[in-house]
Amino acid sequence: MKVLEFGRQIIEENVDRRTDEVFKDTYMPFDCLLFFGDAGNGDLFGFSIVNGDIQSNNIFVWNHEDDSRTWIAPYLEEFLIWWSEGTISI
Repeated sequence: MKVLEFGRQIIEENVDRRTDEVFKDTYMPFDCLLFFGDAGNGDLFGFSIVNGDIQSNNIFVWNHEDDSRTWIAPYLEEFLIWWSEGTISI
């Protein structure tokens, strides 16, 4: 049940970032990122996308305070290892 709840939350995050007028008026477009998780502080992790397709395995973090999008890992497995080890800090 928690997996389904998390999945719904991630879908809502992606839809909200693309459709909510406040986000559209405040931040750069989110059409280039497909979010899959959050850092617990408002920042979101995602893949780069073009025309709805993931273009590479690179993982980026979107910073909710300054709207920056920063590369943090070469692929999901490495991201998970680095995040769990504390190599990535947000």
